[in-house]
Amino acid sequence: MAQRAVRLCDWLGSGGPGGPRPGMMAAAMVQSSCGRVSSGRDLSCVPEVGNTLAAVTKQGFDFLCMPIFHPRFKREFSKEPAKSRPGAQTRSDLLLSGRDWNALIVGKLSQWIQPDSHVEEIRRNSEAALLQELNFAAYLGLPAFMIHLSQGDNTNLARILINHIHVGHHSCTFWMRVPLIAADDMRDDLIENEAPIHGEKEEERTWMWWHNFRTLCDYNKRVALAIEVSADLPSDAVIDRWLGEPIKAAVVPTSIFLTNKKGFPVLSKLHQCLIFRLLKLDVQFVIAGVNRHSDKDFCCYLQYLQYLSQNRPPPNAYELFARGYEDYLQSPLQPLMDNLESQTYEVFEKDPVKYSQYQQAVYKCLLDRVPEEEKDTNVQILMVLGAGRGPLVNASLRAAKQAERKIKIYAVEKNPNAVVTLENWRYEEWGSQVTVVSSDMREWVAPEKADIIVSELLGSFGDNELSPECLEGAQHVLKEDGVSIPCEYTSFLAPISSSKLYNEVRACREKDRDPEAQFEMPYVVRLHNFHQLADPLPCFNFSHPSKDAVIDNNRYKSLAYTVGLNTVLHGFAGYFETVLYKDITLSIHPETHSPGMFSWFPILFPLKQPIMLKEHDTVGVRFWRCNNGKKVWYEWAVTSPVCSAIHNPTGRSYTIGL
Repeated sequence: MAQRAVRLCDWLGSGGPGGPRPGMMAAAMVQSSCGRVSSGRDLSCVPEVGNTLAAVTKQGFDFLCMPIFHPRFKREFSKEPAKSRPGAQTRSDLLLSGRDWNALIVGKLSQWIQPDSHVEEIRRNSEAALLQELNFAAYLGLPAFMIHLSQGDNTNLARILINHIHVGHHSCTFWMRVPLIAADDMRDDLIENEAPIHGEKEEERTWMWWHNFRTLCDYNKRVALAIEVSADLPSDAVIDRWLGEPIKAAVVPTSIFLTNKKGFPVLSKLHQCLIFRLLKLDVQFVIAGVNRHSDKDFCCYLQYLQYLSQNRPPPNAYELFARGYEDYLQSPLQPLMDNLESQTYEVFEKDPVKYSQYQQAVYKCLLDRVPEEEKDTNVQILMVLGAGRGPLVNASLRAAKQAERKIKIYAVEKNPNAVVTLENWRYEEWGSQVTVVSSDMREWVAPEKADIIVSELLGSFGDNELSPECLEGAQHVLKEDGVSIPCEYTSFLAPISSSKLYNEVRACREKDRDPEAQFEMPYVVRLHNFHQLADPLPCFNFSHPSKDAVIDNNRYKSLAYTVGLNTVLHGFAGYFETVLYKDITLSIHPETHSPGMFSWFPILFPLKQPIMLKEHDTVGVRFWRCNNGKKVWYEWAVTSPVCSAIHNPTGRSYTIGL
C-alpha cells in the first residue's frame, strides 16, 4: 500500500547547491517548487567578486560557481623562496557577507592541483594546496564545492577528501564534476595512461571514474555528482545508468547549444529529453562557457532552460500523488498486528482507479452467477473481508445496482475503531442490506456461506500483508463454487542500482540493533533516483480459493537476469499484478501499471554490500517466503556473479506477525 504518513529516514534533498541548509537558497527553493529552474553561472576567473555576483544575479542566476583561489596561482609549499612568500594566499572573505558566501557561491578547486600525480613533488604540493582550498571553503561556509574528475585514478584525492569530511565540522557538499563522455583532447592521454576495464566501452569510461571515486569515499552522502553534458551524448542505456546516480547539478556548456531561426540558443531533441529527465530529479543547472550568441544577452541560455522547464510533459496522477515522497523509505504496513489509523484509510480511499476496478469485477461476477431470469429471486451473499471504513462495501453496492442484481453483504473488520465507521454507514446509508461484523476473518463463524468474498489485503509485494494467510484462514466461509475477488496475484522482482537508496537504508541504523539489520528488511518506497538493470521477473504466485488439500504458503524462487552494461547492484525492486476477476486486473508492474492508480508504491529489498556487475553478467538471486505458524518473513541472497550473505535468516531482523 502507498504510505505517506510514516517515514523511517530523513532525506537530504537538493534545495540549494549543497542540500537543505537553514536559510540557504530560500528564494530559489520556493521558485523551484513552482517549476522554476534553479541555476548557476560557472566562471573560470572572477576579477571582482561583488560586482560579478551582482551581475550574475541580475541575469537571473541563483548562484555563482567560481574558483576561490586564483586559477593560475600555483602555491609552493616546499621550495624557497616561494614557500615563504609574504601576503595573503587569496582574497579576503570580507568581500562578501557571510550570508552571500553561505548561499550564493559554489567554490571550485584549482585545476592545476594533481594529488594523484606520479611525480612525487607535484603530488606533495598538490596535496597541500588541496587541503588549503578545502579548509578555506569550509572557513567561508560554502554550501557546495566543485572538484573536477579528469582521469581514472583519483585514489589520493578521495583519501584526502574523505578525511577532510570526517575531521571537519562543516556541512559542505562536494560536487564531483564528471563529463558524460571524455572530451576529445583528453582521449589520447586516457588511451595511453588508463588500461580499459574488461568489457568497458569508451562512453562508459567516465562513469567508472565516478563509481570508483564514490566507492573509495564509501558512498558518503556529501560526495555528490555534477554531470557535465557533452555535445555527443552516450547511448540511452548509459544515460539511464547516470540518472540512477545522486546527481545534484548538471553543467551545461554554451558550446552544445544550437541556433534557431531567430538567432536564439536552443538544444537538440536528444539534449532536450535529457534536460526533461534531469528536471524530474530536481537537478540544479550550471551554465558554463562564453556567450556564443553574442548579439543576445547571456541570460538567453537560462531563459531557454526555463522555457523547457515550463513546457516539460505534465506529471500523471501517480506522480502528482507521490510528489514530495520520492525515495522516502517507509516500513510496510502490518494490518494484522496493527490497527490502521483513520488517515491511512483515507489515503487509500482517494485512489480513483482501484475501487472502480473492484466495482467492475463484482459487476461481472454478479452477471455470471445470476442469470437474467433469476435477478429478482437470487440473492448473492457477498462478504467483504477486511472492510476498513467501507469503500469495498460501497463499490459492491454500486456494482449490484449497475448489474440489477440482489446482494446481501457482510462487512467483516477486526479493527474496532474502523467498525465504528462501518456501523455509522449502516445506520445512515446501508440499512439492513449490510451486516457489520467486528471480528478477525479467520476466527469468524459465519451464519451462512458466501457466494463471493471481496478483499483488499494486498501489499506492495502482493503477499507481504499476509493476504494468503488471511484468505485461506477465511476460506471456510466460502461456498464450494464461490468466487474470491481477487482470485490471483503474482509478485515480481527486478535488480536495481541506486546509491541514493543504498545510503537511505544505511542511514536507518538504530541503536540496540545489529548494525546491518536495516539491510535485512524490505521498505515501501516511491522509486525515483534509481536505475532498473533488467525487466522484472515473476516471483511468488497465490490463487484463491485454494484447491490444495494441504495449504503451504512457504515459497522459494530462483531468478536470473542479464545486465546490459557495467553497473552496480544495490538491491531489488518488488511489484505485483493481481487478477480481480477474469480480465479485470490491477498492477504496479512498471510495464502494466494500472493508469492513474496510486494505492501502492513498490517495495525495496536492499543488499548489505553493493555488487559490481560487468556487461552481460548474469545476476542470480534466490528468494524465500517463510511461515512458521506465528510469523512470516522473507530471506534473500545473490548467488551470481558473486555470492552475498543470506539476508534476514530466521527473520532475525524483520518479520510479519500473524
